[in-house]
Amino acid sequence: MNQAKRVEILSRLREQNPNPTTELEFSTPFELLVAVTLSAQATDVSVNKATRKLYPVANTPEAIYALGVDGLKEYIKTIGLYNSKANNVIKACKILIDKHNSQVPEDRAALEALPGVGRKTANVVLNTAFGWPTIAVDTHIFRVSNRTKLAAGKDVVAVEEKLLKVVPAEFKVDVHHWLILHGRYICVARKPKCGACIIEDLCEFKDKTEI
Repeated sequence: MNQAKRVEILSRLREQNPNPTTELEFSTPFELLVAVTLSAQATDVSVNKATRKLYPVANTPEAIYALGVDGLKEYIKTIGLYNSKANNVIKACKILIDKHNSQVPEDRAALEALPGVGRKTANVVLNTAFGWPTIAVDTHIFRVSNRTKLAAGKDVVAVEEKLLKVVPAEFKVDVHHWLILHGRYICVARKPKCGACIIEDLCEFKDKTEI
C-alpha cells in the first residue's frame, strides 16, 4: 500500500468520526486505567456495566484499595478473569498511593510497572488520558491493519511500529480509536461488512464480501 492511499483512508475515517474516543466510560485518568485493566479479554460493554456500579462508590486509588480484593470482586465478578484483575487493581492502587501521590503517572515505564498493565494498556492511557500520539494495537487494530494492508506485521509490536512509521502526525492521536471502531463494527473477524465500508475501494483485502 502506498502512502497516498493510507492518507486517503485516514482522511475518510476522520471525516466520518472527527472526535473519536474509547467506548470505555471514564472521567479521570485513574478511572480509565482501571477500566482498561478490566477490559483485557472482555468487552467494553461488560466493563462499563461493572464500573457504573463501582465508580459511584469508589473511583480513587484510596477508595478502591479500601474495598480490598474481596470487596472489589463483588463489583467486577461479571467480567472475565475477575479474580486476577481484582488482585492486580488493588496492588496497582497501593503503588499509586505509595509512589505516585495517588496520581496516574504520565510515563510509560511507570505505567508498565503497575500490575496488570502491559504495553497496550499503557498506550491506551497515554493516548486517551494524556493525548500522546501512541497507538495501542489490540486484536481489532491488528486485524484491520493486516487485512487492509494499511500496516502489515506479524505481531502486535510489528504492527504498532509500522503504524507509528507510516501514519502522518496529524492522524496519530486518533488513529487508534478509528481502527478499533472500524474493526469492531465493520471489518469484523469472521465476515467483514465490505459493502458497508467507507474505505472498501482503497482496501487491499483480496476476499471482500458483498455485505
